[in-house]
Amino acid sequence: MNLPNSITMSRIACVPLLIWILSPVFPFTGGHGATGLRGGEQEIIASIVFILASITDGLDGYLARRRHQITTMGMLLDPLADKLLVTAAYIILVGYNPDIVKPWIAVLVIGREFLVSGLRSIAATEGFTIEASEIGKLKTVIQIVSVVAAILAHRWNYWNWGGYIVGVHFIAVTAIYWMTIVSIISAIDYFIGFWKKIDHASDKRRKRRSFVLSRKPKPAPPAEHPSRIS
Repeated sequence: MNLPNSITMSRIACVPLLIWILSPVFPFTGGHGATGLRGGEQEIIASIVFILASITDGLDGYLARRRHQITTMGMLLDPLADKLLVTAAYIILVGYNPDIVKPWIAVLVIGREFLVSGLRSIAATEGFTIEASEIGKLKTVIQIVSVVAAILAHRWNYWNWGGYIVGVHFIAVTAIYWMTIVSIISAIDYFIGFWKKIDHASDKRRKRRSFVLSRKPKPAPPAEHPSRIS
């Protein structure tokens, strides 16, 4: 397994790690009546794990192109790792911080991920690709901010850094709803791009078929009669 694929696998490994960190049993002490971390360490550790996992999303693709190590396994694992990380994060947050991440938001975000994956699969079977748009890249950035802010808002409403007030709860709510809006716009943008390409591919096939049917067969040459033997 090459380096880019190893990095992708590490992102997949972060999914159960993130679930465990945000579970009520973290940290695992084995003692009776363990209360877990109460000072915000749990939220900070989970945020760091999610940020590092999100960074590997761009790192593995960059290294694969730079080192000429684009493989079939990597093309399969990379989108799978992305979908697993995003899906797990929002499913966890529905239970971990339900005041900010509502169930309908998680359903919408996860549905958008499956929609884009389906469109890309169909495009691949038709022989073309759907490139990531600028809206899709913006959605990814807002998504990271929204997940991290929603995790931190479970413990803090605001931070006071030397007199500067950072509204953690406000940032989390704003980022979550911005991410929802951008996800919808991004899904529409992907669908329009897919429809244009699939329609163009269908037109090319129809023109090619019409050209083949319109070609008249060449008349067969007259049969040569064998000379009569006297």
